Amino acid sequence: METDFQTKMMTIEDGLDEAVKLLRQGEVVAFPTETVYGLGANALDSKACQKIFTIKGRPADNPLIVHIASVADAQKIVLEWTDAAKACAEAFWPGPLTLVLPKSEIVPDIVSAGLNTVAVRMPAHPAALELIRTAGVPLAAPSANISGKPSPTEGKHVWQDLKGRIPLVIDAGKCSVGLESTVLDLSGKIPVILRPGGVTREQLRAVLGKVEIELGVEDGREVLGQPRSPGMKYRHYAPDGEMILLKSQDQKKAEKIAEWVSHKKSGDKIALLCMEETVAMLSVQELDQIDFLFVLGSVQRPQEAASHLFGALRKCDEEKINCILAEELPEEGIGLAFMNRLKKAAGKNKFTDPEKV
Repeated sequence: METDFQTKMMTIEDGLDEAVKLLRQGEVVAFPTETVYGLGANALDSKACQKIFTIKGRPADNPLIVHIASVADAQKIVLEWTDAAKACAEAFWPGPLTLVLPKSEIVPDIVSAGLNTVAVRMPAHPAALELIRTAGVPLAAPSANISGKPSPTEGKHVWQDLKGRIPLVIDAGKCSVGLESTVLDLSGKIPVILRPGGVTREQLRAVLGKVEIELGVEDGREVLGQPRSPGMKYRHYAPDGEMILLKSQDQKKAEKIAEWVSHKKSGDKIALLCMEETVAMLSVQELDQIDFLFVLGSVQRPQEAASHLFGALRKCDEEKINCILAEELPEEGIGLAFMNRLKKAAGKNKFTDPEKV
């Protein structure tokens, strides 16, 4: 795509008026949320939303999430505000939870990718809420990156991907959650998690009782046919290098890391993304052979590791890493979302045996 804009990066204090003006003119604006940065357009304007797909290179069958600033706004774009939706909004909004419900006729088909449902959430970021309220329209907004690449958790990540493609980036530093929202389908009889995120399976079950998980979520598989939510069908969050996933419960992680490093070919650059407990198991000699080390956090603080994942994957691309060793987390709590993203990032470039490299 040709560069058409002299992209500006501004704070919400300095850029609010300009952002609102651009949105009302049918343009797109990148803005922060607590999860990742979003690429927003007026959700009720089909032509504006089409620009999102063009700018990102996003497949047309991948629905968008509509961001609102109040429950009243959400009720306008769905057919029925159910008891389950009310309970979820009371418990988790503003926050990293997207609800999928039958849509009202005011929602353009391009937003829902032709489905009869719409995905809606209220972000827990003051800049996002101020922008939506002031613009006076709901904002359709996927992550503000080129489709398939790691999602942006800092304003500079948006700048790297979309400079020249969009007129404005509202910058507010690093996102606190760092993974996209949980998507919960409430359009059927039983709530179903279509994408895990910052609101965990355990938290949802505490509020709703029975909550199922879509087939393929836990192993990172892509769905066939029409996806009902972003993050279900296409390879996402992918760095340029090949990935090797190190199982969290494996007591021989240090030995396996050393084995991978020993198979390093001339010209290869190896990165290790791991927990601080694992770093402590490695010798100085082993650490010296690793080209890029990124300590995600502690096993005892999985939220910290989750918030650093996308930034670490982007850093690997900056460092031109072609082999990434990434440590897994237990798939409970936020660990389920972390592993969903890690497996999708690896995609088919996922290895578990150093002899295969």
